[in-house]
Formats: sequence, structure tokens, C-alpha cells
Amino acid sequence: MAQADLNEHRSMLSNSVTNFARGVDLARVRKLRDTNAECDRAVWTQMAELGWLGVLAPEACGGMGLKLGDMAIVAQGLARALVPEPLTAAAVLAARVLADSNNDTLKSKLLEGLVSGEMLPAVAWQEEAGSLDVNNINVQATPAGDGFRVNGSKRFIMGATSAEGFIVSAKSAHGMQLLWIPRDTAGATVQFDRLADNRQAATLTLANVSVPKTHIINSGDIAAGSLARAIDHASAIIGAELCGIMSRSLEITLEYLKTRVQFGKAIGSFQALQHRAVDLYIQQELSSAVLGDCLAVLDGEPDAKTRSAAASRIKARCADAALLITRQSIQMHGAIGYTEDCDVGLYVKRAMTLAAWLGNGHTHRRRYAKTEILEGAL
Repeated sequence: MAQADLNEHRSMLSNSVTNFARGVDLARVRKLRDTNAECDRAVWTQMAELGWLGVLAPEACGGMGLKLGDMAIVAQGLARALVPEPLTAAAVLAARVLADSNNDTLKSKLLEGLVSGEMLPAVAWQEEAGSLDVNNINVQATPAGDGFRVNGSKRFIMGATSAEGFIVSAKSAHGMQLLWIPRDTAGATVQFDRLADNRQAATLTLANVSVPKTHIINSGDIAAGSLARAIDHASAIIGAELCGIMSRSLEITLEYLKTRVQFGKAIGSFQALQHRAVDLYIQQELSSAVLGDCLAVLDGEPDAKTRSAAASRIKARCADAALLITRQSIQMHGAIGYTEDCDVGLYVKRAMTLAAWLGNGHTHRRRYAKTEILEGAL
């Protein structure tokens, strides 16, 4: 696609997301967080109809086969409105794993269901906090018949509240297995823990769960490479979400500084607050620049080492900046910033959740250092 056509396409996509976000009421976010449902399936279907769930899915499976840069536009725009539906968990993390599957029948069924909004898959890969090693697996897959019998547990699963099933990584005698386990499978139980923004992370416990051959997504080194790639891409899109959160939080704060009057004048006229606002704006712009630079690298399909470095640059920079900006936003609101009615509090809670998911800033800086790629500063 020519650069002019790409720019026009992405401008139209951005306008579409912006128009959708304008119709999102934060009252819906508050209502959903007080229930056990973080996903409104009617809204999820609407997102599917707009094509956003299929941005990264192959065209052969009903998707659009676009780039991470396109998905970042969607994720960033929806994050500005705090849309709670699990776009990144399903349409990036799960979609990337499924797109690499060599089980064409299962791949088509799940991806077509995801693209249409009828299927919501969740990826269950992590077992220990702070670990980004996809091979750090204790869940066992023992041969049984033409498939496997699986035992163990997975933690920190996002997008699981409405998921129809799980993509589970397990260890077998022949290396990693990526398996599709429907939610209602005998022996599979799901428990939830509330996060800072009141969304929920799941723990999946598997006790002698039978998985037929037809539900094997990938095996061995292919499975490990596919999962690692999906996690890197999801980390990058989380960075885009964090950029949306920090930009909207700063906008709300600047609007407040212009209207809040103290000592007979708007507090935005006070030099100390102006300096703080400028510092936060610089952090926002740095994050946006890193995001754009690294997405271009990732969309070039680099080798695994370069890909991981780019993803970690995004996540580390955007996580730290989003936490700084949203927390400072609350401080600059004064006492009202801590109240339930102040919207800026919702943004800091979402930033806390996203900054921790798939590795916080410290974890990604440490991983970045290990890649020995020192071309960009965090």
C-alpha cells in the first residue's frame, strides 16, 4: 500500500474509532465494574461489525490481515474512552496465536468466530508473576488416546469473564503444546480475582482434562515461537492503550486547570502547575514517539530478538509514563481527584492494570537489556 493510501486508510480508521468512543458513556464503565461482566456482548458484536476484531486476522478467516499499526489506532482510541471489552486479549493475543496454527479446521472455526464476535477466546499461558518466559511451564500434557490429558493451573488470564474457551500452553514429552480447551470441558474450573480497575483476571485449574487431537493448535518450537510473538505484539498494543489513557487523562486535567479558580484566578495560571503539566506532556510525546517507531519495526516482521526489544521499549516507556501522568493528574485535581465522581480516577486504575499485564516497566527494561540491542534509549 502506498504511503498516501496508508495515511488515508489510517485516518479513516481513526475517525471511525473516535466517533464510536464519543458515544461511550463512562457510566457504562462504572456499571460494568460493579458486576461480574466486564464485557457487554452487544458492544462486542458492534466492534465486530466495525471490523475491529478482525484487524489482525487473516483474510482467509474473514479478517482484514492488517498491521499492528492499524490495531494500535483502534486500541488507543478505545482506551481513551476506557472501553472495557478485551480487545487486546482476544483480537491481538489470541488472534496472533490462532493465525499461526497449522490445524486449519480449528483455526478457521475459532478465528471466524472471533472476527464475527460470536467467539471470545482467552490465552492461558502464565503461571508465575513477573515471568515472560513462555517455556516456564508446569502444566503437564500426558498422551492419552490420540490427544492429551492435561493437569495444572494457569493464572493472570485476561478477557476470561466472557470467554467461550482457553488457548492453553502445556508441557509434553515432545515440547510445548498449545491446546484449545472449551470453558465447559469436564475438569476445567475458573476462578476470578478483581484487579485495580475492577476488571477480573482468571485462574484456570485443569484436573485430568481430556484434549482431543482436533484441539491441538500447535506443537513444539512452532508453538513456543508463536506464543512468544503473540505476547510481544500484545505488549505493544497495551502500550498503545496506555498512550490513549495518558493522553485523555492529561486532557481532563488541563481542562480542570483552566476552570478551577483559586485565589481569584484559574489555577492553570500558576507557574508551578504549568511546569508540571509541560513535564507530563513531554512524557506523553516521548511515549507516542517510541510507540510509532517500534510499531514500524514490528510491522516489518523482524527476528525474534529485535521484536522482543521493540515490544519491551514500548511497554516500559508507556507503562511508566501512563502511571506518572495519571497519578499526577489526580494530584493536580486536588482533593476532588480522589472522589468516586471524578473521572480521572478511573484512568489511573486502568493504567495500573495495563501497566502490570504482560510485564511491568521494570520487567521489560530488564528484558530489553538482555537483548543487547542498545540502539534506542528507554
